[in-house]
Amino acid sequence: MFSRPESTYAIDCSDLVIDRIGHSGPTRAIDGVTFRLPPGELICVAGPTGSGKSTLVAALAGSTDPSVRVVGGSAQVCDVDIRRPGRRHRLLTYRTGFVPQGAGADLPPQLTVNEVIAEPILIREKRVNTKALSIRIATLLDELHLPLGTAAKFPYELSAGMRQRVAIARSFVLEPRVLIADEILANLDLEVRPVVFDAITRRRKEQGMGALLVTNDADFIRELNAETLMLRSGHVVARGVGKDLLWAPNAEADSQP
Repeated sequence: MFSRPESTYAIDCSDLVIDRIGHSGPTRAIDGVTFRLPPGELICVAGPTGSGKSTLVAALAGSTDPSVRVVGGSAQVCDVDIRRPGRRHRLLTYRTGFVPQGAGADLPPQLTVNEVIAEPILIREKRVNTKALSIRIATLLDELHLPLGTAAKFPYELSAGMRQRVAIARSFVLEPRVLIADEILANLDLEVRPVVFDAITRRRKEQGMGALLVTNDADFIRELNAETLMLRSGHVVARGVGKDLLWAPNAEADSQP
């Protein structure tokens, strides 16, 4: 059994409002989103392009992107207030495994895979047991069906799908309380997807890791049997499990072509 964290929820959002700051001024990206993610549970976020999915998860993961600004409501992620994290921002990024959109393509090109995966630990710890860290990385590579020789390679030597799995391994290395991932299945072959599914499920069951996943892959959502939040124009327009979505008034009709 896993020990519960201090809070009842891995993520607790209440009427969250987020702006995107651009050259023409702020644009309302998320407007009044409310949901709770208990430890060990999973929620998928779906919706069309421009619905605010990526902005939502970036803010919850503690993004330092100056164009993402929380301007209303509240959100606690692993007991850290994302609106005013202060010095606890370091704790937020420690407790949260984040796979941003395009993570596999954005791996540091000058680092080996071993260094990429180890980096979240090495930037936080002055003294590291290098043998134990090497074993942890080898275990992650094996779990995600990557050859152990991958550790010595550079990202440009890998396929897009392998780079995506390296990004996932990096998000797991700190054994996070919550995984926040934007299109985690990007560039993954169909035979590899169950490997990622199993890795997430194992951590949910054994470690109580919560998971918030952005995906429009209906098959993946059904396989996970996950609660889904459907976003449109920054609003939650439907929520439910599988096909049993409860739509907000007029939202279902508005979604029809």
